[in-house]
Amino acid sequence: TVRCKNIPSITMFSAHSVSKSALAWVLLLVLLQCNNALVVPLSAAKPMESLMGLSPPKVIREGTTNDADATSVDLGAELAAVTDKRTMMVFGTHAGDFNTIEYMQKIRASLPELRSKGGIDRIWIIVNGAPDQCKFIAGLLDLPADIEVLSDPTGEAGRKFGVSRGFRPDDTSLSPFVKQFCSGIGIGPPWGTLPAVLPGYIGDPNGRREWIETSLKQGQLSGRWPEILELDQNEAIVGNKFDDAPLGVNNWGRRPFELATLRLQSLIGIQIKHWSVLKPVDDRCLTQFGGCTVVENGGNAIYSWVDRGLCDVPDMHDILDEISIGDQ
Repeated sequence: TVRCKNIPSITMFSAHSVSKSALAWVLLLVLLQCNNALVVPLSAAKPMESLMGLSPPKVIREGTTNDADATSVDLGAELAAVTDKRTMMVFGTHAGDFNTIEYMQKIRASLPELRSKGGIDRIWIIVNGAPDQCKFIAGLLDLPADIEVLSDPTGEAGRKFGVSRGFRPDDTSLSPFVKQFCSGIGIGPPWGTLPAVLPGYIGDPNGRREWIETSLKQGQLSGRWPEILELDQNEAIVGNKFDDAPLGVNNWGRRPFELATLRLQSLIGIQIKHWSVLKPVDDRCLTQFGGCTVVENGGNAIYSWVDRGLCDVPDMHDILDEISIGDQ
């Protein structure tokens, strides 16, 4: 059975503890989540079949070890060849997009657990960009060399998999930048942007921040602003400005504005600073979203996901909750 529903828990607050306007935002978030259960298309539930014969070029990065001489990879055949070890395949967005950035950040931070608990041997990330763009974003985020990157400038692999093509993809009267703006402020379909973005500001008492701190540290060491972590001489985290947040929220799993701060770091230090290098070469990829799948023996998908908006990237621990080898 393919696990393809992933609705985050919502922590409710009493009306006495929040203003009416804040309560309205929380209720909006709940309604959007309740009416936006993830249903993946058949092509995403059966990725081996939908991707057979599609062969994007492999991006050769420094330190690459697996199939270093290969020039392209037949995605369907690669999934069909999976045996005792599992494979994760990520369908990113364009190289300068939040979703591609957060897929790379989350996988980088959770890589040991994906391998040990998820039984995942190979990870492919397909980026909707030219090879040089793929190599550049992977370098900016210190993506480990054993995570394999493929170049798909037109976004064909994602469309074959069944990702959302974004807001009004067939409306030629609208500029792609207008469509991107509409998606960015939550206008859909798809309608998943606000439920993904707002928690970055609201926080979550039961949320997780490990990947956020790991990514903030990587950005800080790379010179990106803002810098909110205190590091010792061995570059270990010894303090976080959100540890001093008032009203007890410093003890939350994910503090208010903590994730938003990471996204600000990515916006300023990656997207804006390097837009001329990372911008999509195909306008369709400006608004196209991404997705991911995990397959096991014979290419059978055990988990599939399609993004429903900007920043709507699954948490790797949510994926592990579904596929952990200890639960089989």
